[in-house]
This record gives sequence, structure tokens and C-alpha cells, in this order.
Amino acid sequence: MLREGHQVSCLDEDPESHARLEVGLEKSWEDLGGQFTVGAGLETEALEAAGIEGADVFIASTDGDNTNIVISQIAQRRYEVPTVIARVLDPLRAEWYQRQGLNTVCPTRVAIDLLEGEVRNAAGRGGSTDDTPAAA
Repeated sequence: MLREGHQVSCLDEDPESHARLEVGLEKSWEDLGGQFTVGAGLETEALEAAGIEGADVFIASTDGDNTNIVISQIAQRRYEVPTVIARVLDPLRAEWYQRQGLNTVCPTRVAIDLLEGEVRNAAGRGGSTDDTPAAA
């Protein structure tokens, strides 16, 4: 998003995450216009330091579904960010929150859909059409 000229702010509890942001970039994160803030997404002070009050888009992608859902609701309700997206790993929860008006992305659902597609493609090419799952 930085390469496309967008202002991007990243909030992370781990200061070492900053180095991962710069992998593959020709300049430093800040030189390209990025902002990095160390803090927890559940802390309003950290969210504000990261610039949530002026954000057009907010993405919650911590390693916890509950945290992502709560932070996203804070971004929607308290800060009125126009576009809020939560990464939710549990497909059923992602679907339920989507129906409640929270934009969700579910990598687990994406993976399931891709795997099912590959199985169907293999079956269409003369592979096994047996519905018995293969041993992993």
C-alpha cells in the first residue's frame, strides 16, 4: 500500500515486527511514509498514537480472533473508521460476524475453498472421485 502512495500505520506489541515490514522494500518503512507504533491494539492510547482517528481503513490481524473482533468493533463504533476489516480464523465465527455487519476475512475458509477446488480439479482430470479423504 505504501508503494501505491497510501499512508500506512502499523501497530504491534513486538518492536521486532518493524524489521519484517521492511523486507523487500527499497527504502526504510518510514522513508516510504509508513508509521510504526509499539503498543497493544486493545489500548486506545496506542490506537490513537498509530493514527486511528484519521484512518480511512482499519485492519485487525492479530493472532487472536477475539482480539481482532473487539478491536474492529472499537474502530467501527468509537472511532467511526469507514472501512474496518477483521481477520477471523474460525469460519463459523467469521460468517456470523459478517452477518452482523463486520467485514471479515477468513484465511481458513480461503484455504478450505482452494483445497476443495484442487480435489475437484484432480477428480475431473481422472483422479480419484472417491469421497474418502486421503491420509495426510
